[in-house]
Parts: sequence; structure tokens; C-alpha cells
Amino acid sequence: MSTSKKVRVRVRTVNASYEGDLLIPPMRNRVSDLLNEEVRVFVNLTDVSIDGGAKTIPFISLNKNLIESIAEDW
Repeated sequence: MSTSKKVRVRVRTVNASYEGDLLIPPMRNRVSDLLNEEVRVFVNLTDVSIDGGAKTIPFISLNKNLIESIAEDW
């Protein structure tokens, strides 16, 4: 049985930068697999900080069309 994988990512949009956890569903291995799904319009992040701020918010949903770049933390 496959399980979801949580990865920490940094997402830059036209408006701000976000750092949060992205859940990659079973049957997907990479962040790019999730981004390339045509039926998925939004990317959901949890435990998110915005523009490097100290405060975190529990959840945000970002429209993929606004994403300029996304990087997986290592």
C-alpha cells in the first residue's frame, strides 16, 4: 500500500513567497508530478510562513497559474 509523502517546499508567486509542507499523494513521486496534473488547479500547503515571517498559518491554497517557481527544501 502506497502512502502520501510530505515535503517542505518554497513557492514564489507573483505576490509573495511561501514556505510550507506539500503533501504528495500516493502514486506520485515528485513535486513536478503533482504540478503537472491538469485536473489540479490549486496547490495546498500546510504550516506555511509567508515572505519569511516568523508567524505560520495552518493552511493555504495557491493557484498554480500564479506560481513563478517552486523548490523542494533539502
